[in-house]
Amino acid sequence: MSNAVVAQKEPYAVEVVAGKEYYWCACGRSSRQPFCDGSHKDTDFSPLFYKADESKTVFFCGCKQTSRKPLCDGSHSKI
Repeated sequence: MSNAVVAQKEPYAVEVVAGKEYYWCACGRSSRQPFCDGSHKDTDFSPLFYKADESKTVFFCGCKQTSRKPLCDGSHSKI
């Protein structure tokens, strides 16, 4: 598998907590979107580490096409 699966064509708004670590699903196969559940095991993908620097709403990419991984850059509007 060389292309990520589009999990959804919009970002995931997530309330992150300062200092907490998150692992964004890069393959699009996770059932716990936008986070990794290990579904990438048979792919070339690995989850991407994200640590919240402050508590706030973060928009994680849902289409997996962003150039600002793991955050949304609006790429979903081109799919």
